Amino acid sequence: MGHNKLSMILSVVLTIASLVLLATRGLNFGLDFTGGTLVEVQFQKNIDLQDVRHAMAQQNFKDVVAQNFGARGDVLLRMKPSSNNNAEQIGDKVMGILQTLDKNVQMKRIEFVGPSVGSDLAEQGGLAILAALGCILIYVAFRFEWRFAVGAVLALAHDTILTLGLFSMMRVQFDLTVVAGLLTLIGYSLNDTIVVCDRIRENFRKIRKGAPRDIINASITQVFSRTIITSATTAMVLAVLFFLGGNLIHSFATAMLFGIIVGTHSSIYVASSLALWLGVKKEDFMPKVIEKEGADQKPLL
Repeated sequence: MGHNKLSMILSVVLTIASLVLLATRGLNFGLDFTGGTLVEVQFQKNIDLQDVRHAMAQQNFKDVVAQNFGARGDVLLRMKPSSNNNAEQIGDKVMGILQTLDKNVQMKRIEFVGPSVGSDLAEQGGLAILAALGCILIYVAFRFEWRFAVGAVLALAHDTILTLGLFSMMRVQFDLTVVAGLLTLIGYSLNDTIVVCDRIRENFRKIRKGAPRDIINASITQVFSRTIITSATTAMVLAVLFFLGGNLIHSFATAMLFGIIVGTHSSIYVASSLALWLGVKKEDFMPKVIEKEGADQKPLL
């Protein structure tokens, strides 16, 4: 708690910066949200992605995203939606272009997502995140205390906004795997926050003397090692996914790895600091004494 002011200032500055980035630059939405065509092909030899992009651009397939999918010969192509051709026609044209680079190239799969479907997925993904935050607010308010509920939800919103700000700044592709990563991050960060809140509630009931700030500080200190060890071991696994997991899971691993860092920070500093500033005190956690019927009557001699 001795560093809560500095940490809160840092969180506010990063949150504002993330919101500015989202408002000015937006997100680099992937095929799931924008719509378009995805083609996975396999060359019999190693191929230079720059040659693939150049060949596609010469045939009016501009802004094609080409990336390796596993081996150097496996290539994934993402193209913007076109109203003039269906997926089958686009696939035939793409294969004709790629055969000029390698006659033995094979198509492994082709997928088409319409713009309206992509728009629905974007809307449903945003609603899923908002619904998760709303349910968490209700649960923590009933389970603990409304001040902790507000602190927990604002801490989770802090984690989500900062992660989105990172994606906006780095222009990492934002697709459904990232939405899954954000929802997973919300659950992970909430679990960490619940552990801290539960210890604070126990100490408010157990420690008879002491200011709320001191009790919260002691509670966080008691669970600090648990929080750091859990986050560190989780980050190790995510680091392996980030560096070795391949392109398909890279966005998910990025969201989770960065989210673990900001989530640990928010569990320790943001949620508890907000609850303290909202005026949480020992009396809020004391069990209410229920008077029994007839307790005020004198016993008969």
